[in-house]
Amino acid sequence: MKVPILELKPAYDELRNDLDAAYRRVMESGWLLLGKELEAFEAEYAASIGVRHCVGVANGLEAMQLVLMARGIGPGDEVIVPSHGYIATWLAVTHVGAKPIPCESDPQTYNLDPNRIETLITPRTKAILPIHLYGQTADMPAINAIAAKHGLFVLEDAAQSHGARCHGGQAGALGHAAGVSFYPSKNLGAMADAGAVTTHDDALAEKLRHLRNYGSKIRYQNDYPGMNSRLSELQAAFLRAKLPKLAEWNARRALLARDYFDRLRGIGDLVLPHVPAWAEPVWHLFVVRTARRESLQKHLAAAGVGTQIHYPVPPHLSRAYADAGWKHGDFPLAEKLAGEVLSLPIGPHISREQVAHVCASVRGFFTQA
Repeated sequence: MKVPILELKPAYDELRNDLDAAYRRVMESGWLLLGKELEAFEAEYAASIGVRHCVGVANGLEAMQLVLMARGIGPGDEVIVPSHGYIATWLAVTHVGAKPIPCESDPQTYNLDPNRIETLITPRTKAILPIHLYGQTADMPAINAIAAKHGLFVLEDAAQSHGARCHGGQAGALGHAAGVSFYPSKNLGAMADAGAVTTHDDALAEKLRHLRNYGSKIRYQNDYPGMNSRLSELQAAFLRAKLPKLAEWNARRALLARDYFDRLRGIGDLVLPHVPAWAEPVWHLFVVRTARRESLQKHLAAAGVGTQIHYPVPPHLSRAYADAGWKHGDFPLAEKLAGEVLSLPIGPHISREQVAHVCASVRGFFTQA
């Protein structure tokens, strides 16, 4: 049995008629940017998570970058970021000229650890940027309380958490603003790069609508030194077709996650995900840990099981930040996670039989080991 780590075509097969209709609707309209499809998707997505505004942009990295720009965060400023996660979160800070300040993760959830934040705050700190990693939110009430105490802005990286909940609130509606990615592999994925900012803040949303379009809302009248970062009509139409299926697709992921827990609990040194009582993950990824990751990954590949490492190089050790002066040992938990995490196949179009095969293969590895 083959179990790929990711397949995108089954989503098209399931929604073929709706997606084809979305394509035809845009092509026949003759309007490709900043039109009715984008306006409709922005309203629908904002309503789905309970915020006042959704501002569509080109991708998730630029969503975060634009928020930092809109807040006036730049050279000389610091933004607290997780030490473990995808480098895009750090790059958003770097691209506005500010400095990312790594904070180690909670050792159980791998999300930003609120207990470590306050020691990192300086007079230069302007914001906290937690990632909702692997489809589970960070502890946002604790983070928000620290931010309020110190007068800091909270920007969520909600790229992996469409539909996830924290104490009842939805990802993307838990901070002052959120950067969202609709990269094709996400729980709600477009057919190319796409992103958005969600926020309750009227003034911030209005400024972002300028900044994404060269700093202009009226053609040739440029109010800010903005960017070209627009969510196209075509991708907005595709996302509108997929949004009504998100809850069902997330429920399918949750069922597979329960199968993984039931079948893999208590095996060798395998560490399963930890879900706090207040969290409702959407299982963008199902990430396990073992000190024997490379051997397990090879064993699973031989059994037809695809896996992936999210993420093998901590941002502080990447060549992109070689000039920052960080070295091995500076963030030991991030380095340990980078050496042990392994993502198993999960998604709305993977069958329970396939998950059973994955689990049998994992058990076989630890039995023979």
